[in-house]
Amino acid sequence: MKLKKVIRKGSSDFKIIIDDNGYFVDKTMLIKEFFDNGNYTILMPRPKRFGKTLNLSMIEHFFDIQKPDSKKLFAEFEITNEKDFCEKHQNKYPVINISLKKVKETDWDKCQKKFKILISELYQKHKYLLKSDKLEIYEKQNFENIILETADQSKYENSLLKLANYLKSHFKEKVIILVDEYDAPIISAFSNTNSPVKSEDKENKTYYQKVIGFMQSFLGEAFKGNEDSLKKGFLTGVMRVGKESIFSEWNNFEVYGITSTYFADKFGFTQKETEKLLSYFNLQDDNEKIAKWYDGYKFGNISKIYNPWSIVSYIVNKNDGFKAYWVNTSNDSMLKERIKVENIKNAVVELINNKSIIRTIKENFVFPDFEHNTELIWTLLFNGGFITPIKKISLNRYEFRIPNYELKFVFTNIILEWIENRYKFNQDLLINTSTDLINNNLSDFEIGFKQILGDTLSYFDTASNKQGEQFFHVYTLGLLAVLSDDYIISSNRESGEGRYDIVLIPRNSNKNGIIIEIKQIENQQENEKHTDFIDRINDKIDEAIEQIERKQYYKTLLAHRIELEKIKRVPIVFAGKEPYVLKLIKEKE
Repeated sequence: MKLKKVIRKGSSDFKIIIDDNGYFVDKTMLIKEFFDNGNYTILMPRPKRFGKTLNLSMIEHFFDIQKPDSKKLFAEFEITNEKDFCEKHQNKYPVINISLKKVKETDWDKCQKKFKILISELYQKHKYLLKSDKLEIYEKQNFENIILETADQSKYENSLLKLANYLKSHFKEKVIILVDEYDAPIISAFSNTNSPVKSEDKENKTYYQKVIGFMQSFLGEAFKGNEDSLKKGFLTGVMRVGKESIFSEWNNFEVYGITSTYFADKFGFTQKETEKLLSYFNLQDDNEKIAKWYDGYKFGNISKIYNPWSIVSYIVNKNDGFKAYWVNTSNDSMLKERIKVENIKNAVVELINNKSIIRTIKENFVFPDFEHNTELIWTLLFNGGFITPIKKISLNRYEFRIPNYELKFVFTNIILEWIENRYKFNQDLLINTSTDLINNNLSDFEIGFKQILGDTLSYFDTASNKQGEQFFHVYTLGLLAVLSDDYIISSNRESGEGRYDIVLIPRNSNKNGIIIEIKQIENQQENEKHTDFIDRINDKIDEAIEQIERKQYYKTLLAHRIELEKIKRVPIVFAGKEPYVLKLIKEKE
């Protein structure tokens, strides 16, 4: 009897997954598409955790002349239908596979040491070459020095080229070179260099400049003008780093990014692949919710690409319900630093409110451009998988949106962090006030909410803000992010006959569901009677509750199987910066 396959989360080794009866989403046709591509070297930028490392491992096991037993690994997959291709190319070439994802040091000395360790480990995988009669004595000596980490700096800079030459000499076959996360050292160097472009002194280069110089030699010599030893080259990363840095003068090189129609279905899970996977693990009833949480990406001409890391994480942890798995796997410090710029922050507000934005993407940028071009944040967000294109407007100009609930969680937390950093409020008060809200203790919620706003906002924050209700909407949304472990925080989506402001959907259907409708009125006027001001507040509260009922905003909660008596309607009326939740009682005049 055939054993049911299991999810081997965290492993990016194709052989280990298959040997351990792991479930593998069939991406094997990438092997042929890559090999048949007319370019000697290709770069495929994709977001983190979208299967890049695993795909390169798959390619390595297919082509590696040192792994003839790996043919059995592919027995169940589509590539075996390409019999002529497999007969001609499977396990016929020496393969170099190196990942730079761990080169994330804070200074050049540490980075240099990490490169030496990685390159030493790479050479150790091919130490059989030390016994080869095809290598000269001096080549073997260089090989040993690399392994022992005693070689000169220049030897490490051209070590990838030299290893390719050694393998070509030994096997009499050209080499396939695979480089995973090629941009990790560059991103780290930029993030840890105060002013990457200020030092012009060749003897006093910045950390960023030193890394660029090393990578130009390390990758450039191996891929540029190396037709004697190079059969095919494949690089992956998150970003496409511009011509200035590494890829200048490469004429055998092509980039297939997120907007390219080529290889569009080879990273991430398509809808068909996801539905097949969920059905295999008897989770087909969760299809709709999984789509809302982890679908929504568009690569090339293929929509409905799912985040693979989040899908497999959900399957492994299904009893814990839906969570933001992918966002905890990457360092987004570069984003947080730059997203606080006012024009960027306003656009993030639009995205959180389920609106799209139109921005220009500069695919061929260099990192120092960030020093003076704040709009490059959108290229960073786009390549990083934080936003996805809806449609192309013109050359390099696209309409974008947040792809799913998981990424909305990220953006909401960024707004929350901005509020925390700017206004410095009491976290315990925030947690207690939010708890009062979900427990329907509206009197205590109103008192706590008034205190939070009184401690954090000034009149000038609200009076100068031209967005009115939208400002309070986003502010409230950010504060409620503390509930995201127990609630899906949904904003400005269609439900019933209109669009609600904020809905809190409990992950546990026994808890209350919350509908929040936000209204704004002018503060009490100088000559206005207090009783008239109270009337205006109470009328607006009634209007908010009536709108919730009339437009049936509660339908989205009913769709999530929340019982009607557990659906709580919460109006919040802002007069100036003062929030009112419960109707006021007039005192006798």
